[in-house]
Amino acid sequence: MPALPSGIPVPDDGGLPTWARPSGLVATAAPFGVYVHVPFCTVRCGYCDFNTYTASELGGGANQAAYATTALREVSLARRVLADAGRSPAAVSTVFFGGGTPTMLPAEDLARVLTGIRDAWGLADDVEVTTEANPDSVTPESLRVLAEAGFTRVSFGMQSAVPHVLATLERTHDPLRIPDVVRWAKDAGLDVSLDLIYGTPGESLDDWRTSVETALATGVDHVSAYALVVEPGTKMAAQVRRGEVTLPDEDDQAAKYELADDLLTQAGLSWYEVSNWSRAGHECRHNIGYWRGDDWWGVGPGAHSYVSAPPAPAPAPDADETPAGVRWWNVKHPRAYATRLEAGHSPGAGRELLTRDEAHLERVMLGVRLRQGLDLGVLTAQGRTAVAGLVARGLLDGRAALGVGTAGDGTPGSTGPTAVGGVPARAVLTRKGRLLADAVVRDLTA
Repeated sequence: MPALPSGIPVPDDGGLPTWARPSGLVATAAPFGVYVHVPFCTVRCGYCDFNTYTASELGGGANQAAYATTALREVSLARRVLADAGRSPAAVSTVFFGGGTPTMLPAEDLARVLTGIRDAWGLADDVEVTTEANPDSVTPESLRVLAEAGFTRVSFGMQSAVPHVLATLERTHDPLRIPDVVRWAKDAGLDVSLDLIYGTPGESLDDWRTSVETALATGVDHVSAYALVVEPGTKMAAQVRRGEVTLPDEDDQAAKYELADDLLTQAGLSWYEVSNWSRAGHECRHNIGYWRGDDWWGVGPGAHSYVSAPPAPAPAPDADETPAGVRWWNVKHPRAYATRLEAGHSPGAGRELLTRDEAHLERVMLGVRLRQGLDLGVLTAQGRTAVAGLVARGLLDGRAALGVGTAGDGTPGSTGPTAVGGVPARAVLTRKGRLLADAVVRDLTA
């Protein structure tokens, strides 16, 4: 697992900086998300570097059975911190339970945490509530309990439909179970997403085609497809280093991405973010909130949170020096997390104050990944100058960059200085650009 970033200390009471408090303004209308990290897994997959723990790794003092109660302590702390800062949301827009495997906890425990979030801030009428799940960690009954509690969506970690690929990834579920769990979730009234991974050592293009076609055959409305990234310190990284497995080259990865895009598009699922496809109205709004820069509170060990600076009533003389937001992260181990909350302290391990330049970089880096792209007015003059070259190289859509017609999915945005006829000119990735998104960001932020 990667180490937490370094940062400045979080106050014992978790209080936000004074500049994060609105001055005579109501700062509750913006979307607000809650992420709940459940750090438990039955086994640790060889490629995984997430902050998760098996029973043997937990050690003494970390009680999985008491986890919901511990998480609710942080929800209570979050409610007080945001209220004290005048930043309480009008209602929570989205909730996402991730892990780990959240569904290792009883469905009733997940429901209890969701009830605590509802009691703290209220839930929007159209709230989206997602839980991740392994295909072997749910039953028809547990899914019904989640739906009745207010969950609206489940994201299954399918990863592959091919047994030898699952074995390399050390996934434990039977791929034949996928159609069953999708049907159970739909019968319970839940929207369903399937997560896939491509680029596993030993996976052929035909293997990947089988996985995508199997996912589509279930009739789901959302699919995520991520290239396997082997992080240092993982079991798979050691296997690669010893020559026991060989990673595919970039051309193989690109071919698999393009195949997935072709198959998903033909089935009626459109890309809305570089690694995500859905039918209209079935996008994951919680993750869109991250890419859009919305505020969120992360509950759980190792979870990150972010609160932006409130808009000033008028431009301040030192506006460029005022941080754009504050991001913080919790202690990693469930035992340390529980101990701090039981003592009445914030579980925060550190935080950072984002400068205006850092916030701008993140806005470009994340915003350009979305189908609607990025308003060119957000870019610096140097960034706008780079657009023509990116269009010439086939990495950005030329019509969108000129403000001709609608860009991406037509999502409205501010009219930038290079707009034509009042239509927002935007930086929208082509498919080639999606494959080289990092390079596009480098040019736009140079």
